[in-house]
Amino acid sequence: MLITGVTGQDGGYLAEQLLADGDEVIGAVRTPQDAFEQAGLELLAGRVPLLPMDLLDGDSIRRAVAEAAPDEIYHLAAPTFVPDAASRPAQTRAAIVDGSEAVLAAAGQDVRVLLAASSEVFGACEQTPQSERTPMRPRNAYGEAKLAVHRMGSRERERGRFVVSAITYNHESPRRPPRFVTRSITQGVAEIAAGRAERLGVGNQDAVRDWSHARDVVAGMVLALRHEQPDDYVFASGVGHTVGQLLELAFAAAGVERRLPSGEDRVYTEERYWRPVEEHPLIGDPTKARTTLGWEPRTSFEQLVAEMVEADMARLGAA
Repeated sequence: MLITGVTGQDGGYLAEQLLADGDEVIGAVRTPQDAFEQAGLELLAGRVPLLPMDLLDGDSIRRAVAEAAPDEIYHLAAPTFVPDAASRPAQTRAAIVDGSEAVLAAAGQDVRVLLAASSEVFGACEQTPQSERTPMRPRNAYGEAKLAVHRMGSRERERGRFVVSAITYNHESPRRPPRFVTRSITQGVAEIAAGRAERLGVGNQDAVRDWSHARDVVAGMVLALRHEQPDDYVFASGVGHTVGQLLELAFAAAGVERRLPSGEDRVYTEERYWRPVEEHPLIGDPTKARTTLGWEPRTSFEQLVAEMVEADMARLGAA
């Protein structure tokens, strides 16, 4: 099994699951030297061989796939932080679209391939929740690139290949980088619990997202790629939560009062993070994955937030 982007949040959880199932796993990353250690995934070092692969270098992709000679490819490598990706549209498209094209070309006809799409393909949608049949209207370069990748799956299936498109909604874990809103909040609350900060800046507390645990989402990817027929699947909790709800759960998990002794709210609005509330928020309909694959998320939103807060408090030595 070849996992591209194996040192990322999803790649790490996926590698752990496949190894636990007894599969042989090979990873591909841009720079293999000490990659697991730098990603905080020391538990995979020595267990998952790493090959060099750059999404902007087609030759490196062909070499990595040829050397791995996999039966399955989980193509997860891509820019993942939407604001950064959207600010560099040409590079984003090259990495996501051209990189995926190169992976598919290198894989050949008989290798099963999973392509990671995103809820950003729906963009300015006109209905909530969204399913595999919802019209897709991306509104940024990242979503447009992921839509192109999603369509590759359909095209390759028409040619008789086993290609799955996994449309993933927001999925989090203690391994999420702090630039993402979930981790910025759990880390910020942990810093307050540790006495390193008094207040926390966030964007729009009314913004709604569909959050799942990354571990559950990658489990769905495995089910999809090992199903008897390839298809497109939405992986989501099916439930929307606000940033405000995330904050309340984080403070409760840390055992910290949200208000200072003066009565002032510890949470304040950080204008640079502000995003308007969408008329039709991105909430996924995972019915197809549930009924066809038997996929079921095992971690509730409350458990996810508590796990992230606990991990951040442990990192900071907070009581």
